[in-house]
Amino acid sequence: MRASRTPMRDVVSAGGVVWRRASTGDIDVVLCGRIADGLWALPKGTPDIGESIEQTALREVREETGLQVVVGLRLPTIDYWFVADGVRYHKFVHHWLMEPTGGDTSGHDAEFDLVRWESAANASKLLTYPNERRVLAEAVTAIEALR
Repeated sequence: MRASRTPMRDVVSAGGVVWRRASTGDIDVVLCGRIADGLWALPKGTPDIGESIEQTALREVREETGLQVVVGLRLPTIDYWFVADGVRYHKFVHHWLMEPTGGDTSGHDAEFDLVRWESAANASKLLTYPNERRVLAEAVTAIEALR
């Protein structure tokens, strides 16, 4: 009898670290939260058909945060594995630094309950996933190098 193998698929998503300089000189970033599961995350999502990964990042950040943004420096890509509906997925998430040019966090979509600005230091404590904390740390390093 032959053992069955779990099907595997690669998937991709894209988003960013939206940042601004606070009046104190500190770095603020936008986080997206869900109350029910206590999740805090960076904004990101999956591509629409025919969309480039950078276009996906811009659209997803706009939808999930309510902010209009411009793309800056490319940040690290993270990857992780998960299983859903009997399929094992290897997910790659691409990130960019992004700066707001308009909009308001009150205009975010329904995917998250809360979207708010946090200091980078507090955001690092709130983020649910260690790989997103690493992306945030890289973002802060890159922003500080811009000075």
